[in-house]
Amino acid sequence: MPDWSDGGVLGHLGLNVADLGAARRYWAVLMPMLGFEPFLDDADQIAYRPADGKHGTYVFIYGALDGRPYSPDAVGLQHLAFMVRTRQAVHDVYRAALELGSEAVHEPQVFPQYPQPYFAAFWRDPAGFTIEAVCHHDR
Repeated sequence: MPDWSDGGVLGHLGLNVADLGAARRYWAVLMPMLGFEPFLDDADQIAYRPADGKHGTYVFIYGALDGRPYSPDAVGLQHLAFMVRTRQAVHDVYRAALELGSEAVHEPQVFPQYPQPYFAAFWRDPAGFTIEAVCHHDR
């Protein structure tokens, strides 16, 4: 197993949201489908880490102190992409996100403009972040 302690992987990513309670409920459903497990759940933050001891980026979600809404068109975060193992997983998490009230951006499909194989779906979460589930396999 590689030793990532000397770098080579993004350690963690922090996101501010207007409604931490809504984010907590939303991500509790989707993160296990995306291969993440709970790491922290405090009054002012939640965090997820790659499941089953896998190496990778932790995701922290905080309640924003500034109430301005997020915009994917402004300077800052453009979107988050989560890699999943199968095309069926892309379908499953996309459907679950829509059932939770997410806005559809791109339904599950092959994106021929990207290096293949590239099968993905995009949606907006309750905070307005564009989320992608992508499978880089033909399965």
